[in-house]
Order: sequence, then C-alpha cells, then structure tokens
Amino acid sequence: MNWITINSTEEVEQIYKSSEYAIIYKHSPRCMTSLMAYRQLKSDVNTVPHVDVPLYIVDVVNNRSESMSIANSFNVQHESPQLLVVKNGECVFDASHEDISLHDTLSYFQ
Repeated sequence: MNWITINSTEEVEQIYKSSEYAIIYKHSPRCMTSLMAYRQLKSDVNTVPHVDVPLYIVDVVNNRSESMSIANSFNVQHESPQLLVVKNGECVFDASHEDISLHDTLSYFQ
C-alpha cells in the first residue's frame, strides 16, 4: 500500500465515481490524536504490502476544501482523524479518533 495525497476536489470526485474500494485518511497535523493515529497507520501499512487498495490521505488543515468535499460527497460528518472505506460513491465504513485501525479496516475486505 502506498499513500496517495489528495490535493484537489477533482481527485475527490474521481474517488467518488470509482467502482473500486478506496481508503481515505483525514489527518490534522495540529492534533496529537491525529498524529498518533497517523504514526500507527504508517507502521501498519508497512506490514501489509500485498494489499491492493488505494490509500489516500488528506491534510484537513492545508486542504480544507478537499476535506469538506470528502465529507459532503460521502455523506459523513467531518472528523479528524477519520478513516473511511468508500466504494461506488458511498462510505461503507468509517472510524475516527482512537477507533482507527488499519488491521480492523482491512478485515472489512475479507
């Protein structure tokens, strides 16, 4: 799994239109909980290189419009940190704060 940074609302629209699963992590560099979740996710990603699901990240501070586009497009309340599993324009799973776990999220695909 490789991190893909979301830098435009057009990228959010492409994810929204995709029929494939994707994982989106909404991250705030100003929040200690978000920093801890990000550190754990980075560690977890290294243990599952065989997983072929795009993993997107958006900085909710520097990319506010993209973050809000995600919340609006997938009809979820904006939170940070937040992890979403999306497919076909729908959020099929989300977790926030201490509930974020890549391994729990990946079990959704099995």
